[in-house]
Amino acid sequence: MKDLLRTSTSLTEGVENILNLQAKLESDASNKYLAMAAWLDRNGFANTAGYLYKQAEEEREHFLKIFKFITDMGGIAITPSVPEVQQEFASFREVFEIALQNEISVTQAVNKVIAKCRAENDYATEEFMMWYVAEQREEEKNARRALELFELINGNEADGKFQLDVQISKIG
Repeated sequence: MKDLLRTSTSLTEGVENILNLQAKLESDASNKYLAMAAWLDRNGFANTAGYLYKQAEEEREHFLKIFKFITDMGGIAITPSVPEVQQEFASFREVFEIALQNEISVTQAVNKVIAKCRAENDYATEEFMMWYVAEQREEEKNARRALELFELINGNEADGKFQLDVQISKIG
């Protein structure tokens, strides 16, 4: 059946595969943010937990957008497995250091998808992925802003942690 479906799609197997990898990365990001939000909740940072719960949902939407694109194009979207994610963090700040590194990794993966599209002259998928380019600029900016707030507000003092919790929830 896969061969029959393959003749009904403009997606090459290479582009379909890298899109499925990107979908998995977005799904994994959602799970990571969910775990971060739960840790923040357990540690009294309710405002920031709410911010990361929203981030988790947004990443899930990113995953579904790619997943649906693959099926809309006649490809085979693969439902990703759910890997173990980090549940405990050394500090409030570490959560956002990891979040920034995660966003940088997603940006790099988006760039690889676009490079593959260009190599295979898949302009429709490249155009679809340009939304992710703009989205990743915003995601990286927001993650950097959260870390900047740790520098601006002394995050080691109780009052500083309270202020961080309030201010981070206002990003984006």
